Amino acid sequence: MSNGNGFIQEDPWRIFRIMSEFVDSFQTMSHVGPAVTIFGSARTKQSDKYYRAAVAIAKGLAKHNLAVVTGGGPGIMEAANKGAQQAGGKSVGLNIELPHEQSGNKYANVPIHFHYFFARKVCFVKYSLGFVYMPGGFGTLDELFEVITLVQTERIPQFPIILFGRDHWEGLLHWMKKELAQKSKFIQPADLDLMCVTDNPEEVVELIRDYERRLGTPGVLPKAFA
Repeated sequence: MSNGNGFIQEDPWRIFRIMSEFVDSFQTMSHVGPAVTIFGSARTKQSDKYYRAAVAIAKGLAKHNLAVVTGGGPGIMEAANKGAQQAGGKSVGLNIELPHEQSGNKYANVPIHFHYFFARKVCFVKYSLGFVYMPGGFGTLDELFEVITLVQTERIPQFPIILFGRDHWEGLLHWMKKELAQKSKFIQPADLDLMCVTDNPEEVVELIRDYERRLGTPGVLPKAFA
């Protein structure tokens, strides 16, 4: 039975590693400029329509001088990084060390590596002015619910939260409306309006650009986690 001494000895050094991840990532991301994070499955194939859509969305954002941020891995992340790179934009990959399926893709021209999920998640939110959610699994859902909770509780500004792929998302949205808003009243009906759904890559870009214009000062991000 452990007496806990191992944790006492290891934890102070773990804190320094955490600090190092924050310092290194903040230093790099602070020079990226206005950015949009695109989430989605690491398992999406290049032949998939959502892979092609992610490329198109990222190209459109990059052409308007918006950096594209992803988790740095394969699938949708690769597609978004590819689109940004092909358009000559900043293509940021926040890669995480995982035992399966995650390896850095070759299209991120601003790669940052993380050991801790929470440090990586802070960077997704702190340096983005909009979020695009392509179809994905637990990781994508985790990021969606974290961001919408931060917006709902006014911890961060009401950034655009865009769900791409109506067929993929409509079942979840119907469940949230029926079970969370109407039946249980765990959320307000207006909370669902924090998200928008589209199947049009051009509309994604325009929604982000419209929000950027409403900020009033190009290139200046609203403060998240101030």
